[in-house]
Amino acid sequence: MTDSRLSTFKYVNYLWDKEHAEKLVGDEVGLLLYRSNLLGADLRLTNYGGGNTSCKTTETDPLTGSNTEVMWIKGSGGDIGSLKKNGLAALYLDKLHNLKNVYGGIEKEDEMVGLFNHCIFDLDSKAPSIDTPLHAFLPFKHIDHLHPDAAIAIAAAKDGERITKELFDGEIGWVEWQRPGFDLGLKLEDCLNENPDIKGIMLGSHGLFTWGDTAYDCYVNTLNVVEKCAEYIEEKVSKSKVFGGARLMSLDETDRKNQAAQIAPVLRGFCSSERHMVGHFTDDQRVLDFVNSNHLERLAAMGTSCPDHFLRTKISPLVLELEPHVDLNDTAELVSKLEPAFVAYRKMYAEYYESCKHANSPSMRDPNPVIILYPGVGLFAFAKDKQTARVAAEFYTNAINVMRGAEAISEYTSLSRQEAFNIEYWLLEEAKLQRMPKAKPLSGKIALITGSAGGIGKAISKKFLEEGAVVIINDMDEGRLDETVRQFDKLYGKDRFTSTVLNVTKDEDIRNAFKQAGIYFGGVDIVVNCAGLSISKPIEEHTDEDWDLLYDVLVKGQFKVTKEALKVLRKQDLGGDIVNIGSKNALVSGPNNAGYGSAKAAQLHLSRLNAAELGKDRIRVNVVNPDAVIIDSKIWEGAWAEGRATAYGIKPEELPAFYAKRTLLNETILPEDIANACFVFVGGLLSKSTGNILNVDGGVAMAFVR
Repeated sequence: MTDSRLSTFKYVNYLWDKEHAEKLVGDEVGLLLYRSNLLGADLRLTNYGGGNTSCKTTETDPLTGSNTEVMWIKGSGGDIGSLKKNGLAALYLDKLHNLKNVYGGIEKEDEMVGLFNHCIFDLDSKAPSIDTPLHAFLPFKHIDHLHPDAAIAIAAAKDGERITKELFDGEIGWVEWQRPGFDLGLKLEDCLNENPDIKGIMLGSHGLFTWGDTAYDCYVNTLNVVEKCAEYIEEKVSKSKVFGGARLMSLDETDRKNQAAQIAPVLRGFCSSERHMVGHFTDDQRVLDFVNSNHLERLAAMGTSCPDHFLRTKISPLVLELEPHVDLNDTAELVSKLEPAFVAYRKMYAEYYESCKHANSPSMRDPNPVIILYPGVGLFAFAKDKQTARVAAEFYTNAINVMRGAEAISEYTSLSRQEAFNIEYWLLEEAKLQRMPKAKPLSGKIALITGSAGGIGKAISKKFLEEGAVVIINDMDEGRLDETVRQFDKLYGKDRFTSTVLNVTKDEDIRNAFKQAGIYFGGVDIVVNCAGLSISKPIEEHTDEDWDLLYDVLVKGQFKVTKEALKVLRKQDLGGDIVNIGSKNALVSGPNNAGYGSAKAAQLHLSRLNAAELGKDRIRVNVVNPDAVIIDSKIWEGAWAEGRATAYGIKPEELPAFYAKRTLLNETILPEDIANACFVFVGGLLSKSTGNILNVDGGVAMAFVR
C-alpha cells in the first residue's frame, strides 16, 4: 500500500494537490477537510451524505490548560464532499474511551448516543454521528470510512470474507455485518488488535475503513484499496455476462426521454398518494444495463445491502411490467395498467412492516416506492424534494454497481428483511427525521411560470422557490433567460429549478416546456400564465399585426399553455392551480387601449370559463389583476410607457408617481406584490376557492369587481 500505484489509478481519481496541501501543513483539521472534500468529489468512493472521515489532534483543554487528545469527525447528517469546519464534531478522545466503562451491552447501545454529547470538546460542534465510536476506538491519526461501490461489491458477495483475505493477502481485515453503533466500534478495535498489521477493515455488506498517520497517507491508502477492489472486479466482469445478459434493448435516447416525460406524471400521481412528491429521471447506461437484464427481477427483489443505500431507496424498487415502446397517450388505459402494481407494492410494504415491527417501532411511513424501474427506458425516483429524489437515484445506481460487481465475482447477498427494517425504522433515524424543519407551504409542488425571466414572472418564481416549490423558468428572450439561470443557480442551486426557452405562441415550445417539467421534476402542480406584452395606441393607429400579436400572446397563449398543462394535471390526478396574470385594464376602460384592454378582458373571462370546466378535476383557476407594475417590467420599456404617458398628458418619467397618486392607498405596485398575491392562491389557505379575481393595484375604485 505505497505510493507506487499513483500513476496507475484507473478506477478512482487522484486529486491531491501537493502545493495546496503544503499550505495546510500544521493544520490537521484543515487537511482533514481537504481530504474529505477530495474523496466526496468522486461518487465511486462514496455517495452524497455517505461515509465519514476523522482526524485526531492534540489541543489545549480550556478547563485544565493541559494537552488533551481531540477527535474531529464529520457530524451527523453532513456530506464529506462539501464538509466545512462547522460540519465537524470535536470530542475528547479519553472521554469517548471512558464510555466503555458504562456500556451496558448491545441491547443498550442506542443509549450511548446521548452520552456522546458529554464528550464534546468544541461547543460549536455539529451533533456527533452514530459512527463516532467506530473512529474513536481505532488509534490512527487519520481515518476514512467510505462506501465505495467496488469495496461494497466484495463486502456484499456471498464469500466476501474469503475474497478480501486472498485479494489483499491479509492486509485488510473483515468484520461481519452489524448495524453501526458503539458495539461495532468495539468489533473494529478487536479486529485491529487481532491483526495489528492490517491497513484497513472491510465491513460485511456495509463499507470500508482505511487509515494513515497523515492525511495524505490516509488518502492514498484509501485510493489504493478501492483501486485494487475495482481492478479485481472489472477483470471478472470482462469475463462474464453482466446481470445474465440483456433481455431487451433500450429505446434510443430521444424515445426514452419521450416515454419518461409521458409516464412520469402518472407515476408521480401514484407516489403522491400521501404527500406531493418530486421526481428525478435517469437513463444512465449503468441503469439501462440493469433494467434490461435477464436477472433484473431476481436482483431488484433482493434490495440493497449497504445501510446508506437502503435508507434512501427503501426495501426494494418497483419494476414496471411495461414494454418500453408501449403507447402511453391513453391516460385511462395507462392508469389501469399501473394501478395494480402500486396496490401490490403498498400491500407488500405493509406486510413487511407488520412482520418486522417491534413494540416501540415508529408508525409505518409512506408505503409507496421511492425507486421505479422501467425496462428499456430508465429509473425514476420520487421523494419530498428534487435533491432527495436525485440522491436516491444516485444511491440506487451505486447499488446497481455493487450488484454488478458481486455477481461477477461471486453471488450478491443483501440484508435480511429484518435487518433492513431495523435500519429503516431505527429509533435514532426516527429522531433525526423528527428534528427536520417543518415543510414549507409549497414543498413538493412543481410550478411553471411563463415569462419567468421578466420582472413579474421572476418575482413569482422567487417567491415560490422561497416557499419550497421547484420551478421551470422560461422566456422567449434567451439572453434574459440565461442571466436568470445564472442568478437562480447562485441563489437556489440546480436542484430547485430547470429552464427552457418558451414562446407561448409556439406549440412545440409549450410541449417541450411540459416535457422538461416531466423529465426533470415528474410533472407540474402550478401554472402561472404571466407572459405578456403591451401596445398602447389610438384605435386609428392600431394595426392588424398589433391586434393579432396581443391576442396571440395574451389570450391564445394562455389558452394553449392551459390546454397543455391540463394533460399533465389530469395524468397526476392531484388537482392543481392555474393562476392567470390579468390587468386592471380587464375591468376598466381607458383611452388608447383597445387591443390590450380587450385582450385582458378576454383573458379574464377565459379564466372564469376554465374554472367552471375544470372544477371536476380539482383544478383551481384564479386571476391576479395588477396595475402599473413599472419597476423591472419589460412591457414598460419604450413605446408602451410613451403611449400611456401621452394618453394621460404627462411625461413617461412621471408615470410611477402618477399611478401611485391615483390609487386609494397611494402606493407603488412592485413585482413582489404580484408574487405575494399568486402565493395567496396556491399556498394552501384558499384550496377551496376558484374563479376568483384578486386586484393588486393600490386600490382603483373603477376596477372593483361588482
